[in-house]
Amino acid sequence: MQAAPLIPAFRRDEALLAEIYQSDRYDAHFRLWWLGQSGFLLQHKQTHLLIDPYLSDSLAEKYAGTAKPHLRMCEIPVDPSELGFVDILLSTHNHGDHLDRQSLLPILTAKDLTHFALPEANRLYAAQQLSCDSSFAIGLTDGERIQIGPFTIHAVAAAHETIERDDEDRCRFLGYVIQCGDWSVYHSGDTRIYDGLVDVLRPLAIDVALLPINGSDPTRGMAGNMSASEAAALGKDIGAKLVIPHHFDMFAFNTGDPAVFQAECERLGVDSHVLRIGERFSSADWPDFAGRVPAAPTTPEADSGS
Repeated sequence: MQAAPLIPAFRRDEALLAEIYQSDRYDAHFRLWWLGQSGFLLQHKQTHLLIDPYLSDSLAEKYAGTAKPHLRMCEIPVDPSELGFVDILLSTHNHGDHLDRQSLLPILTAKDLTHFALPEANRLYAAQQLSCDSSFAIGLTDGERIQIGPFTIHAVAAAHETIERDDEDRCRFLGYVIQCGDWSVYHSGDTRIYDGLVDVLRPLAIDVALLPINGSDPTRGMAGNMSASEAAALGKDIGAKLVIPHHFDMFAFNTGDPAVFQAECERLGVDSHVLRIGERFSSADWPDFAGRVPAAPTTPEADSGS
């Protein structure tokens, strides 16, 4: 059977890298790019934070000839070896599309000083996968926060399908609320909605929520996530200013429908925006955000708060 044509990236390779470089300015806004599945690049004050990159075909190789072949539906927007400018790497959990050796090693090789944070419960596993000393990574569990450059990163428990903890009560699956200046961006990781999640997130005044929409279907034999309608409802319940979906259009057996998500957001009165692979979102371009922050310093030296 001939493979279906790949979903084209909105922007890829040299064009994507050029946009990232051209967007890199020291202002009060942030930019983010969706790189497919749950991978996002976040840019703020000339610092780059990359979450859950899956920029390879490693899972297609791993599962070739099985009932779940993990064939990629979309183009790879950028070779990870071109991402040596990344300052901070985050992994939400140790599944292959969120902690991918073939995506992470080229980045780490290109820039030895990249900060790397992930669930403490997964730190030894990650060190084995990346052939590095476990002390290199920063381990987190829910309720903890760290400051790296202009980003404050809050770790939030994720339930993929349930909240799982190791023998020392540390979460195996996390989401992150990333504060960058006046902005808060929530990357859920892979999670279903659980009791207490809304109570954790509402006080953090989420501007943009990045939520999965592929749902939970036991016939897939895969840990599930919130559905498109559940993602819209969570966005409303936490008071997010904008919800952007992820975890779709990567594997045909485990995807979701962004049109269903958008329709449910419209019904609930939730602002949403569906990105294409390699497409940028900028807080400066979004009508409800653009006028929210005052003129900002254009250099680190001019920023008295840095």
